[in-house]
Amino acid sequence: MHTSKGTLRRAFSLVLFAALLSACSHDRYLFIERADLNQLNQQLHQQQSRLETLAAVNQQQLDTLNQTQRYQHQEMSAVLKEQSRSLAQLQYTRPPARPASPSPTNNQASGRYQGKLVVGEVEKFFLATPGLIFDARIDSGATTSSLHATNIQPFERDGEDWVRFEIAHPETGETVALERPLSRRARIIQANSEEAERRPVVELPFVIGDHRQSAEFTLNDRDHLTYPVLIGRNVLRDVMLIDVGREHITQLPEGLSSTATQEDTP
Repeated sequence: MHTSKGTLRRAFSLVLFAALLSACSHDRYLFIERADLNQLNQQLHQQQSRLETLAAVNQQQLDTLNQTQRYQHQEMSAVLKEQSRSLAQLQYTRPPARPASPSPTNNQASGRYQGKLVVGEVEKFFLATPGLIFDARIDSGATTSSLHATNIQPFERDGEDWVRFEIAHPETGETVALERPLSRRARIIQANSEEAERRPVVELPFVIGDHRQSAEFTLNDRDHLTYPVLIGRNVLRDVMLIDVGREHITQLPEGLSSTATQEDTP
């Protein structure tokens, strides 16, 4: 009987000891979970702080961008308003029409500026040999003056080089034959050709307005061009000024006409 009671007490002690151990283990397990939870909460707070900082920085950048865009918009609006105001103040004024040049009279002197003859884009040209009047194009872009000629034939006379050529009468269209000493041959390169062309050059006396002169002219077929005579820089230089907006502003001296003879010279 005493033995059974002793046995029961030992068994109860063992059960109690096991229960205490179980309780201690359970408290330790709860303590570890709480520590982990505290660490997680701390990390969560740190992440939230970082997110709040990033949100504040982003908001500051967005405010700066919006302010910059507003400033640029205001500046552009001011520029556009100023341009619109300037355009509104501008008034297109049609330039007055240039009065037509009066027909020159026989007693009207050719216009001059600082001693130079003022010519238009097209002028009357008196070729003293053989005494014919042509319309001549005035062109400062041409180096040498040019005369429309056909059937050009070089020949020799008294040991010198001459050239025989034909020109058309400006009124009747009849062929007029001329012979002149050959001054030289000019090397001409056309815009539509890469090969140079050698053209004969002769010296001819002529009259434009009240200006009389002898100058070199290249001879070539100008039948495809509007004007049979081209006046270039070799005539214009230091002698004439061009008013490109006008035509026929000079007049030939009295007595010059297409009925002049070959002996008529300036």
